[in-house]
Amino acid sequence: MRAISVSRDIVAAPRQIFAVLRDPARHAELDGSGMLRGRPQGPSPLGPGDRFSMGMAQGRIAYRSVNVVVEYEKDRLIAWETWGEFRGRRLVGGQRWRYELTPVEGTDGTDGVDGTEGGGTTRVTHTYDWSRARLPRLIVELPGYPRRMGPAMTTTLERLASAVRD
Repeated sequence: MRAISVSRDIVAAPRQIFAVLRDPARHAELDGSGMLRGRPQGPSPLGPGDRFSMGMAQGRIAYRSVNVVVEYEKDRLIAWETWGEFRGRRLVGGQRWRYELTPVEGTDGTDGVDGTEGGGTTRVTHTYDWSRARLPRLIVELPGYPRRMGPAMTTTLERLASAVRD
C-alpha cells in the first residue's frame, strides 16, 4: 500500500476542526512539511469537487499545485488530490491528502472540557496516499517523501490542534 497515516486526538468538536480544514487560506499555517507557501486561489470554504491552487516550494523551486476536493462528508471527511499542471495538462501528481474526523466515544460534545456546549474530543486521522500518483517511484518514493511525511503530518496535526484552540 502506498499510503501513510497519523492520528491525533484534538479537544474540539468535529465542526470546529472541519471549518479550519475547509479554508485553504489556513493550509500554509498548518503545514508541517514546510512546502506550502500560501496564496490560495479558488473557493473558500471548500466543498465537494472544488478546485483550488496553492503556492508551493521544494528547495529553491517555486510552483503552484492544483488541487481538487475528491472526498467530502460534512464535519467528517475531506480529501483533495494534488497535481502539477502545465498549460492545463496534468504532468505529475495524483497524491491525496485526507483528513478523517471521528468523535471520541464518551466526549459527545454536550458538555465540553471547558464547560461550554460543543466541546468533546475528535480523533483526526491525516493520510498521505500516493497509490494513484503518476510516476510514484520517481516523484514520491525516490525523493524520500514517504519517510519525511510521517513527521511532517504529525506537526500538521499539532498545528491544527493549536489553530482550533486559538
